[in-house]
Amino acid sequence: MLNLNPIPTGSTRARWPNNFRSSVALAFDVDGPTGDAMLDRSLLENPRYFTEGAFGPWRALPRLLDLLEEHRLTATFFIPTWVVNNWTAQCLEIIRAGHEIGYHGHIHECFIDLAVEEQRAVMTTSREIFETKLGVTPTGFRTPSGDWSPDTADLLADFGVQYSSSMRGDDRPYFHTKRNGDRGLVEIPGRWDIDDYTALAYFEDPDFPSGQDRISDYEQVARNWIYEFEGFHSEGLCWTTILHPKVCAKPGRLEILNKLFTAISAHDDVWATTCGEIAHWWIEQTHKDEAR
Repeated sequence: MLNLNPIPTGSTRARWPNNFRSSVALAFDVDGPTGDAMLDRSLLENPRYFTEGAFGPWRALPRLLDLLEEHRLTATFFIPTWVVNNWTAQCLEIIRAGHEIGYHGHIHECFIDLAVEEQRAVMTTSREIFETKLGVTPTGFRTPSGDWSPDTADLLADFGVQYSSSMRGDDRPYFHTKRNGDRGLVEIPGRWDIDDYTALAYFEDPDFPSGQDRISDYEQVARNWIYEFEGFHSEGLCWTTILHPKVCAKPGRLEILNKLFTAISAHDDVWATTCGEIAHWWIEQTHKDEAR
């Protein structure tokens, strides 16, 4: 069940602070080499896959941070904590640049396949690593595999998580409903069709995406993403991304991001901020509406 607020009666358009027309939360998953090859224990026998993933935090991330600074944009970075352990200095640069850090599993686990206590163990490990290595306790979560079990949302609240950016249920933020019927986490929904993997990813071994044999035209990718953003902006919605530095922040692809960032910055009525800021405002505004 979706509990949508604050939306004016008879309108699908959300209200945003300071008369902003829409909100944008640029979000990046710094997965590194975590994922299937790590989960099935084949990673150490697959150096090509490892180095392809390692390129993300090692080389692509610094370029992305520079581009965000150039455009004066703030973003959210969801990071498996195995990556934090292995590229601590690079992850600290994210925080020094003023961006938000969010939970994304430890080795990019498939949460729907984990028992509740296994999920709790992953979150406990992640919280400890974020606190000891980066000095932060995140309030946001993006499920690594795009799904979770019926107990996950309630479990996340035990770790201080206030919002998720994992599901697809709307083009505005909404609240999850807890098993007991109470209001739960805020959801900042994304879309698979603007995931950079769908247009720009190709890995030889393991082949992923399966069956994909070409990379999309870069100009077309930039146009597609800009059209998506402009559509959300025109209707006053909340647009977030599912992008990966190892995929979209290679040197030749930075111009795709540059064009997207330029299109966003061209509007003075876009609230370009972090997922956490949007979630915090959504909760606060909903409480104010209910108190009236």
